[in-house]
Order: sequence, then C-alpha cells, then structure tokens
Amino acid sequence: QLLANHSSGHLLLSLQSTKMIKEDLSDMVYTVKLVFNQKLLCSYDSRLGKYVGYDEFGIRNAEHYNNQSWKMKQRKEELETICRANARLYIKSETRKVPPVVTVRSNSKARYGQLTKLECHAYDFYPEAINITWLLDGSEVTGDVVSTEFMDNGDWSYQMHSYLELVLHRGVPVSCRVEHIGLEEPLVTLWGETRSYFVQDSSNVVLNIIIKNFTKLKWKRQK
Repeated sequence: QLLANHSSGHLLLSLQSTKMIKEDLSDMVYTVKLVFNQKLLCSYDSRLGKYVGYDEFGIRNAEHYNNQSWKMKQRKEELETICRANARLYIKSETRKVPPVVTVRSNSKARYGQLTKLECHAYDFYPEAINITWLLDGSEVTGDVVSTEFMDNGDWSYQMHSYLELVLHRGVPVSCRVEHIGLEEPLVTLWGETRSYFVQDSSNVVLNIIIKNFTKLKWKRQK
C-alpha cells in the first residue's frame, strides 16, 4: 500500500503481508512494514502485538503508533478480518485441486533378470489424499511395496513416494498408478517412459565380457 509519494523524490511505503504454514491458520503472522526511501523504519508484528523501530526515526514512529489504541485495535482485527478470513476462503475453495506431477525411475542401473528397486514419486499435489499402487503386466502388486506417508512441502502442497522391489523381465510392463482428486482419471505412468538410463539383459552383459576377453586373447596370440 502506497502512503505517500513526495514531489521531492522521497517515497514512503506501507507494506502489509501475511504468512502461515498450517492449514488451521494457528501460526498465521501478520506484518505491516513502514519503508522510507527503501529503508525499513519500523514494523508491526502480530506475534508481538506492537510496532518495533529500527533507527532513531523509526523508534519514534513505533512509539507513536503503539500509543494509538485505535491503531493497535485495528491491527489486531485485521489479522482476523483480512488475513484469516481470506485464507479460509482459499483453503475451503472446492476449485483448489492440484494434480500431482509423477515420475517413475530406478535407484540404480536396471538390468533384466536381476533384482531392481523402482521408485514412483508424486510431487506438488493438493489436497493431501492420494493413492499410489504398482501394476505388473496390468495387475496390482501387493507385496514388496513400501510407501511413505504424504509429506507437507510447507506451501500447501504435498509429496508422496512409493518403492517396489522386483526382478525385471522383458515383455512384462511395470507401471505406477496414481489416484487423486485433481485427476480426472487415474494416472498410469509406465516405467521406462521417464527413465534416463539404459537397461541391459544380464545374459548380454556376460556374453559381452566373454567376447571382449576372447578378442584380447586372440590379439595377443597373433602378436
């Protein structure tokens, strides 16, 4: 909020802000900062219930504001009538449905025929209710799955992670299915669509080693 813009070039600003993390708004903080020519003079903090000055001029202004009972009452009311009231409208809004961003990957280089751990990550969704399941060739996997609880990002969004250990086989698709109110239908992400690594058959690895060793031995004999 702009209080004054003097013709001499001096600028006086009153900056109001609100911040909170908990959805019950119990930790909501309301601040009003008085800035003159980009220098912070004093500020009101709802946790303190008063103004605090930061230099000689700011201290005098803070004392002046703190002695105005009507201003102190107004600041306390604004925490409820402006900050919490608008926050409640935002939280309860039925239109606020943010779908998750989903990625599926392995935690190391994956090879067919060997035990591998796959990871399914769901990020930045709201509200927190979400369901993550693994599908092996279209059928839900019930064993060897470990999932975290949903985690609060601190900005009214959440994340959740699920892990599956299995032996990969060629021709058997593995996918992660995510269900969330922000999605029109379950989101199924096939493992391999988002990977950035190369998958080798373990038998091919052994064969490549044999061929390389045979080639080296043949070259030595010819030499």
